[in-house]
Amino acid sequence: MRRHLESRHPDDAQKPMTFFLRKEAALHGQKTVVHSQATVPTKALAASYKVAHLVAKAQKPHTIAESLILPAAIAMTTAMHGEKIASVLKQIPLSNDTMSKRINDIANDMKCQLIERVKNSRFSLQLDESTDLTNVAHLMVFIRYSHDGKLHEDMLCCSPMEGRCTGGDIFNCLNGWMEETGLDWDKCISICTDGAGAMMGKHKGLKAKVLSVAPHVKFTHCIIHREALASKTLEPELNNVLQTAIQIVNSIKSRPLNSRLFALLCQEMGSAHESLLFHSEVRWLSRGKVLTRLFELRSEVRTFLSDVHSPLADHLTDSRWLSRLAYLACIFDKLNSLNLSLQGPSTNILTLSDKVNAFTKKLQRWAARAESGDFEMFSELHDFLESDMNANSLKESITCHLRSLLDKFNKYFLTENVEPFDWVRQPFTNCSSNNLPSELEDALIELSSDRTLQASFASKTLDEFWLSVVQEYPGLSKAAMDILTPFGSTYLCEKTFSSLAYIKNKYRCRLNSMEENLRVAVSSIDPRIDLLCSRKQAHPSH
Repeated sequence: MRRHLESRHPDDAQKPMTFFLRKEAALHGQKTVVHSQATVPTKALAASYKVAHLVAKAQKPHTIAESLILPAAIAMTTAMHGEKIASVLKQIPLSNDTMSKRINDIANDMKCQLIERVKNSRFSLQLDESTDLTNVAHLMVFIRYSHDGKLHEDMLCCSPMEGRCTGGDIFNCLNGWMEETGLDWDKCISICTDGAGAMMGKHKGLKAKVLSVAPHVKFTHCIIHREALASKTLEPELNNVLQTAIQIVNSIKSRPLNSRLFALLCQEMGSAHESLLFHSEVRWLSRGKVLTRLFELRSEVRTFLSDVHSPLADHLTDSRWLSRLAYLACIFDKLNSLNLSLQGPSTNILTLSDKVNAFTKKLQRWAARAESGDFEMFSELHDFLESDMNANSLKESITCHLRSLLDKFNKYFLTENVEPFDWVRQPFTNCSSNNLPSELEDALIELSSDRTLQASFASKTLDEFWLSVVQEYPGLSKAAMDILTPFGSTYLCEKTFSSLAYIKNKYRCRLNSMEENLRVAVSSIDPRIDLLCSRKQAHPSH
């Protein structure tokens, strides 16, 4: 080293050791700065994608990242670790345009993953059509498919529609999307819709168009919509009570002054609620909630209407009218409970049909007990009759409505017979089925005798179990999955339309990337952040 210094750096040959130690420290410092400048933008890029994913999941405007999330993160980091560490966060790109681009990248990655999964699987669809705030019609399509030994549900597309949105228009939109992504109609098992004419029309509807290219596809009318249709019809006397109740609610709710005064009255009387609820015909649970709230606040409403000299107050002093209001509140509350039990993800036709069949049997029992003057099953009505009047005058009206309701359920659910598919739910108890070919029935007997599979059956869901035996019993597994894969309702579409209305509100009505934002918000697929970062050149925020 001394010879090197004397020959190459004679001026530094006589320097003290401390000089060389300072040089060494400066060299290590340069390496740290270079490493920091190379890694910070890469980490900032990944952080930008993760924040964009969270923003889209929360269905918030893109500007919230730069206007709220970043300042909040800097403030928290400064308080916890100091300004030096917090200043690094300023390099994360979180502008409005950046968030939009990141969300589009994430949505495209989710879409690619979904298509890769579905191409190797049989699938079923549920679809519905609705308009947004700007009167743009959207076709919402969800898909159920098997992947990694489980059934998965995800949004396939949300495409804007033009024109009249006829059955042909809907089919062209759906078929074009499937051709673009390479999905095969031969692998489609069933389609569930809301039963509208454009969907289920035999000649010009979506059903006719799909059956022309895929005759094997089965169409299902959404069970929740059928339940709503079955419960919609009322006897004239009960319908008059309903309309009068809506008129009473509107007389208070439609005027802000009346609403405020009514709230003050409820506070003074110590009521459990301080307001009534508006009725909306298109909402499934509206009638039950409106009538229940009105019946609970009947004393407060009667007092308020009497104070303002409204003729509607006379109805709330009529025991006959109130008894019918109590019955309507009770029966619609039970219908709401049924409706809620039919909602939710990962449902199948077997479980949904069981709940409808159970309710139908309840209607038969309720009608028989009402005919004998027993209204114990309707708690509010039972308590009201004990204190106010005799039940004899109600028997005919309530029995007639229950019988009519039972007839409507039998009409809309005439084809719901799931007993032949008990072997799917209990293959080790029901080891034979007349609706199976002889070869599959033999396979079912063989499977039901396998005690190893019987032990694993209790620890798995139905779809997991039948997918796990696909190698050993391929035909039987396929037959079972053809029953479990179809959707029983359009609940996912209806739920996602609520998300669409929340995302594309009056403050974001010009949002263009609607499908991308919606996909990230509702999809259960995790984005591949590392892959997305590898395709981008990292730049810190300026």
